[in-house]
Amino acid sequence: MADRSHPLAALAALSPDCPSVQLEALPPSRRLIICGDAAVLASLGLAMPDTCRATTLGARALLWLGPDEFLLLVSDESVPSLSGTVDVSHRDTALTVSGPRAAWAINAFCALDLHRAAFPVGMCTRTVFGKAEIVLWRMASETFRIEVARSFAPYVWACLEEARREFLA
Repeated sequence: MADRSHPLAALAALSPDCPSVQLEALPPSRRLIICGDAAVLASLGLAMPDTCRATTLGARALLWLGPDEFLLLVSDESVPSLSGTVDVSHRDTALTVSGPRAAWAINAFCALDLHRAAFPVGMCTRTVFGKAEIVLWRMASETFRIEVARSFAPYVWACLEEARREFLA
């Protein structure tokens, strides 16, 4: 993968500390779109995730995007060689939103019900955040991962900064 500057590096460096809602620009990773069924996924060593869920195994995560479409997140060292995959590593970037008010900050620009009963740990979905299409994954009770196109990443970051402004000391 060619070296590129992170689209959120400058914004992350200037971001104030906020214990209620933390934002973190995640390091580059490989992203593969996989179209296929359980047999194709089994060749990756991952179980087929349930609808709108993610499965993980070590540094690999497989997110359900549709009945036969999945997003595979892997470290650079563990990229599988499969036909029928599309590498979208350079198209997207990722950030995490965490803390006790993380869901609230996301809901300022996203209409999904993020209550733990409606959007439990492990759930993922494509959705709209403001005017940007994202993939949202609840990784832990108070931690969300957002996958977003590089060109929309600064917009999403700025929206989250605005949403968490009231929690800054």
